[in-house]
Amino acid sequence: MSPHPRLPLQAVLFDMDGTLVDTERLWWEAVEHVAGRALTEADQPEVLGRPVEHTAAWLGTAMGRPVADLAVALHREFADRVRSGIVPRPGALDLLDALAAAGVPTALVTASPRTVADTVLAALGAHRFEVSVTADDTERTKPAPDPYLAACRALGVDPAACVAVEDTATGVASAEAAGCAVLAVPSLAPIDAAPRRTVRSSLVGVTPQRLAGLLTYELRVMTWNLWLGGTKVDDHRSKQIKAILETGADVVGLQEAGGAAARELAEALGWHHHRAGENLGIISRHPITARFGDPDVGFYGAAGVRIAIGRRHIDIWTAHLDAYPYGPYELTFGGLPAADVIAHEERRLAGMRDTLRRIAETAGDSVPVVLVGDFNCPSHLDRTDVPWPVTQAAEEAGLRDSYREAHPDPAEHPGRTWSPIHVEHEDGSGRPEPQDRIDYVLHNGRGLRVLASTTCVSGSPQPWPDVTGNDWPSDHAAVITTFALDGPAVRTVRAQAR
Repeated sequence: MSPHPRLPLQAVLFDMDGTLVDTERLWWEAVEHVAGRALTEADQPEVLGRPVEHTAAWLGTAMGRPVADLAVALHREFADRVRSGIVPRPGALDLLDALAAAGVPTALVTASPRTVADTVLAALGAHRFEVSVTADDTERTKPAPDPYLAACRALGVDPAACVAVEDTATGVASAEAAGCAVLAVPSLAPIDAAPRRTVRSSLVGVTPQRLAGLLTYELRVMTWNLWLGGTKVDDHRSKQIKAILETGADVVGLQEAGGAAARELAEALGWHHHRAGENLGIISRHPITARFGDPDVGFYGAAGVRIAIGRRHIDIWTAHLDAYPYGPYELTFGGLPAADVIAHEERRLAGMRDTLRRIAETAGDSVPVVLVGDFNCPSHLDRTDVPWPVTQAAEEAGLRDSYREAHPDPAEHPGRTWSPIHVEHEDGSGRPEPQDRIDYVLHNGRGLRVLASTTCVSGSPQPWPDVTGNDWPSDHAAVITTFALDGPAVRTVRAQAR
């Protein structure tokens, strides 16, 4: 499952040695002095980013000396060098000042003991940090996540909305294990870039905005027609839950919910939900702060919610448009000309226009909007035989088709959602069922960027009518779009908890 969408930058957590101050070199020299030899690159994993106790135990094994004596000697040598040789790293003080001006809380998170950390804090200005966590403050220190988790708890922030600034692989491992994004500024040993990890040569030029940009979170939105609640398939509810978990969806817009599906799925997943009438529902792992549309909407119509993702709000709408008359049948089986097919789209077009009106009334000019649903018609972006007016109306209203953004060529990626179980028309005539993309995830582009979009069907469902044993409890494929959440990312109000 995918971790979660981008949140505002809630805090920046700084390593000390080698990151804010040039003490990594001093620590290296102290270890060399106690070891009585020059250290090499092979020694780095036992020295850089490690607490005194770890390095003392390593030296004790190599030298045959008591570990306690070596720890005392290392403390003494390092502390003497720190008192006389603290030098801030380039750009460090400027970044700390910029974060303070932006109202972003900071913490010092170090594997050094409290005595050394307090010496450095006095030199840098203890007022620059709201929290400090040292090797003395947690049962385990780096590379375990404990120090960073302790700092986040003290600040009252979510690790996933924080950036840790580190200079060693050991510190990076600690911060990433805690769930933080990482800016690595290597001091002595190189560090490779990785997902949620950026590597720079120094802190010069780093700003709060750039740090906020490292929080590359995603929102995965799914649309799914449950097919009369899923009741045509055995054990449908557990299969629905399994499918949602496997997709990693964060929000699911439901059609043909069969009354209780939204509530029961949300309760099983530990999510939030909104039920509108018997047919429509939305479930979300993020809190729902508002509900839109007619709560007693009929079988066809639309319903929406506003979800909160940190300090961001996004409106999610689900729509189910009238199924009859069905344009692909009129073209394929009835041979109607395009003009007649378009004329028969009026009912669906009216439903789409009503949905678009409701969205405009609730979202205003600034809120990101995602509209999902079963529109019961093909897209004008897929088929040129008919200028399908329903999807055109959505496009003219400023909504983008996320699947076609991700897959511009309909010949290469048709994205068909109707129907994974209907190979032949269900009237028994043996005629091939028209296969079209009639389920959509649309968005208005306000702070939303499409990263990926795909259709989903679990297993290899048996065709109608032998469907009771299918793993996929629907007659539609689902569509899942992954969005990056862009927009304001620097928090301007200090965290309340300290």
